[in-house]
Amino acid sequence: MGVIGTRTVNTTERLAKLRELLKKPENNVKAFFVPSEDQHFSEYPAHSDERRAFISGFNGSAGCAIITLRDAFLFTDGRYFLQASQQLDSNWKLMKQGLPEEDVPTWQEFLSKHLEQGTRIGIDPTLISAGTGVTTFPRYSANRKQRMLKVSRNLLNLGDLDCNLQKNPGYRMGKDRPLCPHNAVFPLDVKYAGETFQSKLQRLREEITKKKAVASVITLLDEVAWLFNLRGTDIDFNPVFFAYAVVTPTEAILFMNDTQDQHSIKTFLGSDVEIRPYESFIPALRQLATTLGANKEKPMLLGDKTSLAVVEAIGQENSILIPSPVATMKAIKNETEIEGFRKCHIRDGAALTRYFAWLEEQLNDGVELNESQAAAKLEEFRSELDLFRGLSFTTISSTGPNAAVIHYSPDPDDCAIIKKDQVWQYLDGTTDVTRTLHFGTPTNEEKRAFTRVLQGHISIDTAVFPTGTSGVHNACMTPEYRHGTGHGVGHFLNVHEGPQGIGTRIAYNSTSLKVGMTVSNEPGFYADGRYGIRTESVVIVQEAKTPNNFGNGYLCFEHVTMCPIQTKLIDFSLMTAQEKEWLNSYHAETLEKVGPLLRNDLRALQWLERECSPV
Repeated sequence: MGVIGTRTVNTTERLAKLRELLKKPENNVKAFFVPSEDQHFSEYPAHSDERRAFISGFNGSAGCAIITLRDAFLFTDGRYFLQASQQLDSNWKLMKQGLPEEDVPTWQEFLSKHLEQGTRIGIDPTLISAGTGVTTFPRYSANRKQRMLKVSRNLLNLGDLDCNLQKNPGYRMGKDRPLCPHNAVFPLDVKYAGETFQSKLQRLREEITKKKAVASVITLLDEVAWLFNLRGTDIDFNPVFFAYAVVTPTEAILFMNDTQDQHSIKTFLGSDVEIRPYESFIPALRQLATTLGANKEKPMLLGDKTSLAVVEAIGQENSILIPSPVATMKAIKNETEIEGFRKCHIRDGAALTRYFAWLEEQLNDGVELNESQAAAKLEEFRSELDLFRGLSFTTISSTGPNAAVIHYSPDPDDCAIIKKDQVWQYLDGTTDVTRTLHFGTPTNEEKRAFTRVLQGHISIDTAVFPTGTSGVHNACMTPEYRHGTGHGVGHFLNVHEGPQGIGTRIAYNSTSLKVGMTVSNEPGFYADGRYGIRTESVVIVQEAKTPNNFGNGYLCFEHVTMCPIQTKLIDFSLMTAQEKEWLNSYHAETLEKVGPLLRNDLRALQWLERECSPV
């Protein structure tokens, strides 16, 4: 996540120093590719891996940078158009992906077709997916003779790139680059996980046998954490730790840092898992490929987000890229995990209610609060909850024009004052919830926009659809708003989880929604420079009870988020009778479940009762 806020960063000096490195004889490249991900393809990297944020100044979670000897380009999607336009300085050209009128190519197409023929392009093979390095880029560049050259050390890690951080505060690379974190790792009790790690390993081994493979290599941090029922704190807001794993029909090897290998972890894993040093992973792969006799007929299974460096260590002919079997297993929650989702959302609803009641009182009393102060108070209420282990995302506490920045986070030193007559929205917590509120008198335009967003939210919440339906087909119920309608949500893991989701991404079309999957339901509307609206809840895919059961049956959603939807912002003339009935039912359920937790906070209970009043 890195530095919060939306201030512009001066990148002139750091770009100049990077270009000096590109020209050095030992590198001799005319372009350099900088993704946002780390070697595990984490959406939110540790501070030591925030290379794209350092070189560009843009700190959104999605995007990549391409730097040539003359130009610099930042590619990102609709969630971050506004934020990137505020953070990038004049050295950069913003490439708005997904807008038909912009006709922006993918970064692979850009490297292949929009650079000078025969351009030597520098890459870090640990940060490029094998699919891109082996298949996608060569297909695009075959006719133009572009060449991807693997650098032995990432140029953004080198001391030559040191910059004057007094003039350019924020991310640190070069000799001031933070060390890779080696924080403590802890077991997740089976009473929360719902399944032992031995059972999970057995299920994975069954998949290995089905695929006629000799091993499965796990490189994504949340997959490693889930598989072994372990959690950590190496990356902000994500309870994961730096590790790789290899599972064979008879062995399980966990590669993790020695400083993390506490006695309790060895005791927890016992003789079922061998622990080796994290840095020995790549050399071990080479040896394992030989020892296991990996070949085309008996390959090692690699998830489709595995890096090019891993494939090269094993040998392309000895491995196969497939959708990760661990990701699919993890996406379908067991009954214990589902019950945990229900309970934590009720507790979270109590914290949200206490917070909104407090905020309304402060504003009515004329107290001046900025977005950061409000976010801090919310975290205070959350920290008092049972089983609270930290936030899952930087708090999106935004008012007025800032609410139009889809993933906005307030800078404590430079953020807006919350005003009663502005639309205000919030997102945070282990639950991933967004509510939009107005503490004054909303305009007719704001009410209409809010109501249309709510209607989209209700259409997803009440959907009944055939088994086998993908997230792309569900997305047809609502329009797109520069972000998907929903993403998977981890169980005490990453707030964004794949492969499931609701939206137009290609990946969602290849993944059908299944009973036990958790997704967000978050339609929105964003008027750049004026206001933004989003209503988001977490829902669980369940079997639908229908009068008739044709084919393979039907599915529906169970909402677990328990937080009122502000009726002041609704234009009821646009609502159908069925939509009003849904709203009243949802509020009655919220009051019934959250109310008992507020017996000691009369202000919050009265606020909840008022906001849940029938319409």
